[in-house]
Amino acid sequence: MAQPQNTNSVPLHNNNKAIQDKKLKESLKMELNNLPPEEEEGNIEYKLKLINPTSSRLEHLVTQMKWRLQEGQGEAIYKIGVEDNGICSGLTDSELESTMNTLKSMSEKIGADLTTLRKREVNSEALGIRKQVAEILVRKVPDDQQFLDIRISVLGNADVGKSTLLGVLTHGEHDNGRGRARLNLFRHLHEIQSGRTSCISHEILGFDSKGNVINYSESRTAEEICSAASKIITFIDLAGHHKYLKTTIFGLTSHHPDFAVVVVSANRGVAGTTREHLGLAMALGVPIIAVVTKMDLCPTSVSDRACRQLEQLLTSAVCSKIPFRVRSEDDAYSAAAAMAGENNKVVPVFTVSSVTGKNLSLLTTFFNVLMPQKNVREQEKLMQKPAEFQVDEVFTVPEVGAVVGGTLYHGTLAEKDSLLIGPTTEGRYLPVRVTTIQRNRAPCRIVRAGQAASLSLDEVDKDDIRKGMVIVSERLEPSCCLRFEATAYLLYHPTSALSVGFQCTVHAGNVRQTAVVESIANEEESLRLNEQACITFRFVCSPEYIRTGSTLIFRERSTKGIGQVTKVMPFSSSDFCQPRHKHRRRFASSGSLSSPTSSSSNSDDSPTQSRPFSPKRQHLER
Repeated sequence: MAQPQNTNSVPLHNNNKAIQDKKLKESLKMELNNLPPEEEEGNIEYKLKLINPTSSRLEHLVTQMKWRLQEGQGEAIYKIGVEDNGICSGLTDSELESTMNTLKSMSEKIGADLTTLRKREVNSEALGIRKQVAEILVRKVPDDQQFLDIRISVLGNADVGKSTLLGVLTHGEHDNGRGRARLNLFRHLHEIQSGRTSCISHEILGFDSKGNVINYSESRTAEEICSAASKIITFIDLAGHHKYLKTTIFGLTSHHPDFAVVVVSANRGVAGTTREHLGLAMALGVPIIAVVTKMDLCPTSVSDRACRQLEQLLTSAVCSKIPFRVRSEDDAYSAAAAMAGENNKVVPVFTVSSVTGKNLSLLTTFFNVLMPQKNVREQEKLMQKPAEFQVDEVFTVPEVGAVVGGTLYHGTLAEKDSLLIGPTTEGRYLPVRVTTIQRNRAPCRIVRAGQAASLSLDEVDKDDIRKGMVIVSERLEPSCCLRFEATAYLLYHPTSALSVGFQCTVHAGNVRQTAVVESIANEEESLRLNEQACITFRFVCSPEYIRTGSTLIFRERSTKGIGQVTKVMPFSSSDFCQPRHKHRRRFASSGSLSSPTSSSSNSDDSPTQSRPFSPKRQHLER
């Protein structure tokens, strides 16, 4: 009897879901005369008309515009001809022109720029009178920032055109069909030879205050783009091949992208690692944007089949998303507005071609009006905390010294700040001083929470720095751990259950290290597929800086799971050294030092026993 109940419940769920999706799509297209009521918070302002205001009224309007810009971190949307309750009454041509002149006067007083996004006619009760509403973008870079910044990671299967798409967007030249545009993004020779990305690369796309595109076709360097742009889109190009999955996961967890673009090829559809990348982005709570590329390689029937396959994946019970096909400029504005809300389920779907340039203008228009996910109150809370900078990359620059790249999780960083970096392999934190700061290869003096930057460090050696470290303020009193507890959910495992002693790679923020499952808090002491339990992990190599409440991903071959850190156990040297001695004795017993006489006679001169354990030194000795 269970089978008929399941078969009857599925169509009912699908019908209700289809009705909700249809209503949402209708509201996105803005075909109705009514909008949601105006909210006091946020960066969207409704104005019916602004005709010849008094001086006191004008000052009040200017203050109101400053508030909306602050809420949108430098961007605000004014909807003209709309009442506060959301009714689109519309304005005549003369009323709209007078209102626009008032808006220009307001923006000139605060140094902001206006851009008309779209206009549309509304139904008027008075016959013969043409009335319309307008949507205006107001943009002003905050005084304490150089430009507005949004980070977008690019995911998808190998050979779908991710790097080619970014090369076309950032350099302004179409591809020749043989991958010429992607050569500007590759960092290694083997990437050029194979045509596949194997590491994390960054590219930027700029927009000025009027919404015009600024890329490498007009500017020679990234510094010129940053100086001329008021908004920067930083693309994080990640590897698509399954062999480089750990690099892709590290790019998602450590770089903290605001959005994720999932690229699908029109001639192959959803294939390879596309589902896996989509699941990782959704598990980390990153909003999704879908792009179907290579529209020039296949007929319309094949590309439509790929789009339907993608939409079926997004609307499945696992994803529960609402795909929204972007076919016009008006759809691009509506999709960007839908992405601004929290817990949004809308996924814009673009169909583009990097060879012919089809619909690339819609994609750039969408990026121009895309709003950041964090509001100003969340940003202020993060900035008030002590500084915590996550180290993602380590460089050595001649005549500069050690340089690290990463993201500032919370707080602020400035030049000449004295901080701590760690933890080392012994669990210690070393003093360090920040000498210079760069963002997108352009010098800057201060970094705020949520921004990515490169720091040159003094008073520390490069050999003492590794990926996964943090640079923190002394007020934070940092600690580290080898053991931690997490509430874990097993997504897939090839055998019946995951048991104690299982080794896997744990990704938590910028931390990526092998860990062992020490205990599972349930009766069976095992974790089955689609089950949840509290697991105690133990790092194998060295202690790490882990925050309580952070999201983690653990994997090993086909095994994958996700969880949240619930308890961090402080590091102790005894817990760290004991497994190492066992491993070292087992290693010594299998070699020429197996006899007690030889081991005791060489105990003082043996470099392995006289020096503390260091993974880097062990690698050099091998």
